[in-house]
Amino acid sequence: MGTEGVLVGGRYRLDQPIGRGRAGIVWLAHDTLLNRTVAAKRMFVPAGADPSVAEQEGRAATRVQHASAITVYDVVRDGPDVWLLMEYVPSRSMADFLGEHGTLTPEQAAFLGIQLASALGAAHRTGIMHRSLDPGNVLLADDGGVKVTDIGITGAGPNPAFRAPEVAMDARPDAAADAFSLGATLYQAVEGVPPYGETGEWPLRQPQRAGQLTGALVKLLREDPFARPNLADSMTAFRAITQGRQTAFIPPTAPAMATVPVARPMPPQQAHAPVATKSPMIAMSPERVRAVILTVLAVLCAAAIGIGITQLLFL
Repeated sequence: MGTEGVLVGGRYRLDQPIGRGRAGIVWLAHDTLLNRTVAAKRMFVPAGADPSVAEQEGRAATRVQHASAITVYDVVRDGPDVWLLMEYVPSRSMADFLGEHGTLTPEQAAFLGIQLASALGAAHRTGIMHRSLDPGNVLLADDGGVKVTDIGITGAGPNPAFRAPEVAMDARPDAAADAFSLGATLYQAVEGVPPYGETGEWPLRQPQRAGQLTGALVKLLREDPFARPNLADSMTAFRAITQGRQTAFIPPTAPAMATVPVARPMPPQQAHAPVATKSPMIAMSPERVRAVILTVLAVLCAAAIGIGITQLLFL
């Protein structure tokens, strides 16, 4: 257990608690070797479980490097405990922010979605799934940045309200499951409630405040993981919203649930009528035709007179 002033692993001094998540307390700590401030968290290890499994997860998480992902610097064993030593960013969790300030606008949530999807994509490229994304492990930094924490850390397990349906049925978490959790997290941000209820078992509540973000969210929240768009396509949709092009979505990788457009029938009298091509003269009115003929005659008479005068001059 952590106590103020204790050295973890003989190196990291715990100074004060700065947050609490589902997996335990996060401490502000000091790295006495490198003389820098870090965040420290004791990893959740179920009773009777092998601590080396949590240690392996922590070491794998050190491979994730992204501007919107909290960097894991070190993993240490301290007696029976396993500790994560991470980048410290002055911030508050999105869960705390929403509890204090209420919902975000669709544009704000779309901007947030770009950062989160980009960080998740970087983790996926290293073969690491987040597995438990929710508003509690999204950090809104004091400098305006966004950071995802707990990438690849099992902890106490995913929050049921943000867990993909297939994960609830013991399927292995994958990129599609992370995409669902991203959609549920952004849904909470704009709607103020989880999409499928606190237990994740209710029918989908249709968005009421999401505005132009609605289409992107509903696609991410599809129960069939194979029908969800990938993160890159969702980022394209989010960017369109932040740029004011809410109707300019690039079609997602998954087929959209859209109806097939039906051609409008022609009026009966036109359906089989041949298309007539009118000459310019036929299209003219009678008065216009007479005017054209008189003009042509005048030009011809003038030409004839000119020719006659020329011949007289040269005789």
